[in-house]
Amino acid sequence: MPNPNPSPATRFKSEREEPLTKRFTIRVAPSTLEKLKAKENWREFVRQAIDKALAEVEEEEENIKSA
Repeated sequence: MPNPNPSPATRFKSEREEPLTKRFTIRVAPSTLEKLKAKENWREFVRQAIDKALAEVEEEEENIKSA
């Protein structure tokens, strides 16, 4: 009989370098959530937006350090 509660590492299959095993919750305005959910694959859109914003911040911090 298969395990009814597999670990998150084996529950979701992905081509990613790093598995998506952690949850992150934020509060947004209802209109913002509507706009997000209107996008196809909105969760991936949010992940990419966060990754892009973090990369920009890291780049700015590196530029400040090297100045």
